[in-house]
Amino acid sequence: MLVLLPPSETKRPGGDGAPVELDALALPVLLPQREAVLDALVALGSDEDAAARVLKISPKRRHEIADNTAVRVSPTLPAMDRYTGVLFDALDAGSLRTAERSWLGSHALIHSAPFGPVGALDGIPAYRLAAGTSLPGLPPLRRIWAGAVTEALSSTAPDFVLDLRSEAYAALGPVPEGIDSAYVRVVSEGPGGAVRALNHFNKRAKGELVRALAAGRAPIRSLDDFRAWAESAGWVLRDGAPGEVALIV
Repeated sequence: MLVLLPPSETKRPGGDGAPVELDALALPVLLPQREAVLDALVALGSDEDAAARVLKISPKRRHEIADNTAVRVSPTLPAMDRYTGVLFDALDAGSLRTAERSWLGSHALIHSAPFGPVGALDGIPAYRLAAGTSLPGLPPLRRIWAGAVTEALSSTAPDFVLDLRSEAYAALGPVPEGIDSAYVRVVSEGPGGAVRALNHFNKRAKGELVRALAAGRAPIRSLDDFRAWAESAGWVLRDGAPGEVALIV
């Protein structure tokens, strides 16, 4: 089983790990794309006004430009600890037991904009870059990442992929065709079975779901396995559009 997670715009500063080693991250075949995006991100930081405009950074967040210029040399944290926000607060990776963190390290990728998908335990620095940003001198991130990420995911030959990414990040690397997978949408169910998409609770539910998966460490190898595990663990799933499941909260 492979779990794909979105990143978060908010990140924990600092870290105690060595600077990022791009060829040591998950899916090392993505090294050329990682090098190109980081080079453009660092170069953009040389013009603070341009960087603030391109990255849509408010005056109060201009320190994030410095994070980008130092992205190759600044200290790192495991990706699951670097990100904050609703999903990652619900995951609460810092409180997980060693075996649970190890499971996430083996089964979860967090899809970042500058590094592509990275392992949950891969060390990454603080940065500021979103999926929809176009960096000067480069094509749109979707053109850089999508085909390369899909091919890289295919080469790992996962038996089942649980895709919890937002649509913006899923577009940066669609799950390869032919792989058993499910894209999860979190919804609420009202009278008559009507469903409504959620935002805040969408992220919270995804974080809680991943925490439960890590705690259970169930041998999930197919969508049917995932459905059976979810039912046994008290999660409510419904059929969605082709390739999708609805998680009812």
